[in-house]
Amino acid sequence: MAVGNGETARAHPGAGTGDGVFSGGRHKVAVFALDGVIPFELGIPARIFGGARHRVDGSDLYEVVTCSLAAGAVQTNADFSILVAHGPEALAHADTVVVPASYESGPVQTEGRLTPELASALAMVRSGTRMVSICTGSYLLAAAGLLDGRPATTHWSSADHFQQLFPHVKVNPDVLYVDDGDVLTSAGVAAGIDLCLHMVRRDFGSAVANAVARRTVVPPHRDGGQAQFVQRPLPEPGAAGTGKARAWALERLHEPLTLRQLAAQEAMSVRTFTRRFREEVGLSPGQWLVQQRVERARHFLESTDLSVDQIARKCGFGTGTSMRQHLHATLGVSPSAYRRTFQTGAVH
Repeated sequence: MAVGNGETARAHPGAGTGDGVFSGGRHKVAVFALDGVIPFELGIPARIFGGARHRVDGSDLYEVVTCSLAAGAVQTNADFSILVAHGPEALAHADTVVVPASYESGPVQTEGRLTPELASALAMVRSGTRMVSICTGSYLLAAAGLLDGRPATTHWSSADHFQQLFPHVKVNPDVLYVDDGDVLTSAGVAAGIDLCLHMVRRDFGSAVANAVARRTVVPPHRDGGQAQFVQRPLPEPGAAGTGKARAWALERLHEPLTLRQLAAQEAMSVRTFTRRFREEVGLSPGQWLVQQRVERARHFLESTDLSVDQIARKCGFGTGTSMRQHLHATLGVSPSAYRRTFQTGAVH
């Protein structure tokens, strides 16, 4: 679930060759690994961005390199180190910088300030570079002042401490990621996958992101936010869920579905269904339906020549005007602008 301006645009490769760090021609991603880095989070950008291919010629759309404060060994939070080939010079040539979580204790997470070495490294980042954090990597962005006055998220278990340490950040602890244009933050651990897939979708469209998701064997878009993963008292034995209703709705997105109809699929009252749905998904049933309809509309805009009114009917928006309003609210662009950006010549 994204929060922010939802800007949608093609990725623009940076100029130059990167002085040997990058080979040029593709969107350059630098992953900034610090001592104590969590291997799982560290591997996400390479796996997701590295798997993005051009829909027509199959060429790589991103180039991903890993860097640190200095080239050489970086200790992970596991029982092994990794050998990083690049120092902070890679940050100077990146179009996107990703900061994965690190368990290394220091002034960033205890005092909310950068060390001189970190400040010097981040000073190499070019103006306009997209800055991204995975999990508690958000502490580094906040300590650098990049999140002041902006919406952001982090792992739910760190949200209160994060807010206390950085009171000027608008922390949303319930979402999987926050997209605020040139600064993006994700919730804990696997939410980094959701964020990176969202960025691929934002850069090159749903078809490319969905292909990456299939190869990675993950859903292209997860429902709800991290609120659903916060520990709560166990439900009563035999308590029903809402999965059957969601599956039923996905087969009928073109129809004008009502909350009463959804609740009837689970034999629940509307009140009980709404409460259970929000607990499981992190969204209200109405918000979830809009989210699913927008995703389906994106697919039709990218892959067909159907008119906006035809797509609106197929996705359950009813009218082209309604669909335009929802797409603009979610993506920040009109259907025609989205189609011009992401539709290739290979439409059948």
